[in-house]
Amino acid sequence: MRRVAISLATAIALAASAAPAGAAGCLKGAAVGAVAGHVAHHHAVLGAIAGCAIGHHLAHKAKEQKAAQQAPKNAPPKQP
Repeated sequence: MRRVAISLATAIALAASAAPAGAAGCLKGAAVGAVAGHVAHHHAVLGAIAGCAIGHHLAHKAKEQKAAQQAPKNAPPKQP
């Protein structure tokens, strides 16, 4: 029981100290990935890692699409 309490306290402390600006999409993706990983033969940690990466990628992609929609229509295209 003491181990559970310590783990819970550590998780709350880490969640409270997380920087939300750097983790766009990661928390939601990690939660979904952890649940999916747990259902798929108890691989919750691997699912959380993959979910974080995918969630971050999708958030970045959505941010780029939103910026492209708000850009002026007659602006010159970006040069790579």
